[in-house]
Amino acid sequence: MAEILEIIMIVSFGASWPLNVMKSWKARTTKGKSLPFLLLIFFGYIAGIASKLVNEVYMAAFAEKWYVLFFYCLNLIMVGADLILYVRNSRLDKAREAENV
Repeated sequence: MAEILEIIMIVSFGASWPLNVMKSWKARTTKGKSLPFLLLIFFGYIAGIASKLVNEVYMAAFAEKWYVLFFYCLNLIMVGADLILYVRNSRLDKAREAENV
């Protein structure tokens, strides 16, 4: 039961990231974004992945429970994409500010 609840949590969190990435892509600005928040979430997913990899019980049953780690990795990729877009959008913000000076 705990694993099912964990999957629900990861899928729920993960469902919002593709939408967030698309918003960042279209907005072309960092306004309304928080770099510390994105970094905290990114490192949280790394910790979640690491916790699975060092958990002997989980790794012993990995063939049956691989999907949990898959969703952690998928979410990490989405947050990573949002971080890359943050850097791009930050550069675009600076370029716009330079034009307006």
